[in-house]
Amino acid sequence: MEKMINLNLKVWRQKKSNEEGSFQEYSVKNVSTDASFLEMMDQLNEDLIKTGKDPVAFDHDCREGICGSCGFMINGNAHGPMKSTTVCQLHMRNFSDGETLTLEPWRASAFPVIKDLAVNRSAFDRIIRSGGFISVNTGNAPDGNAIPIPKQNADEAFANATCIGCGACVSSCKNGSAALFTSAKMAHLGALPQGQVEKEKRALNMVAQMDVEGFGACTSTGACSAACPKEISLVSIAQMNREFMKASLNKKPEVQGGDMA
Repeated sequence: MEKMINLNLKVWRQKKSNEEGSFQEYSVKNVSTDASFLEMMDQLNEDLIKTGKDPVAFDHDCREGICGSCGFMINGNAHGPMKSTTVCQLHMRNFSDGETLTLEPWRASAFPVIKDLAVNRSAFDRIIRSGGFISVNTGNAPDGNAIPIPKQNADEAFANATCIGCGACVSSCKNGSAALFTSAKMAHLGALPQGQVEKEKRALNMVAQMDVEGFGACTSTGACSAACPKEISLVSIAQMNREFMKASLNKKPEVQGGDMA
């Protein structure tokens, strides 16, 4: 039987990145416990629109925990209280009737607020563009077994490739570090034979671009991995550090994606 609950929301409202914001309080009545968190937000926005008020802006796309578009802080937790769950896959059955929820955007200097709960995460795109690629000839797809890959390497590559770039790691880190995101993008290519050609250049450029974007330094507190909905391991950061140090002994960084557009 469907259960309905009522919620009190404290939502961060901010019109533009260069304007000050503040928390505004709202009540949402008769929310189905079968609804997702974003469906509850849709219900809030429908109520706001009906009364002639500006709806709350938040990022979303696939709503299946795949694209990494959605995400904000719920009671101080990235994506909310459930482990390994994106906010779009979080259901209202995990909350109690009459509960007060505080919603705010990712807090990081490299993620400026666009509006309300939506932030600009294009810094992640520039980190990937600076070196997150491999140089291979295009054409017909080769046979899947043409290049033997040890299972350990394949598992490592796939585990890191699950990173959806949502930004929960940055928002949960006290330093605003993007080390977990960057290391995951480096590791899923570096573990495969196709990624060996640019391995050193990738390490230098992506770490350099991460610094250019203004992300903080990693102090290995583990908050990033704990908040990651895909459970990317801190081992990836250690591997990134090793690759960067090794590459630094041989070459100087050549940042390719340093533009801040």
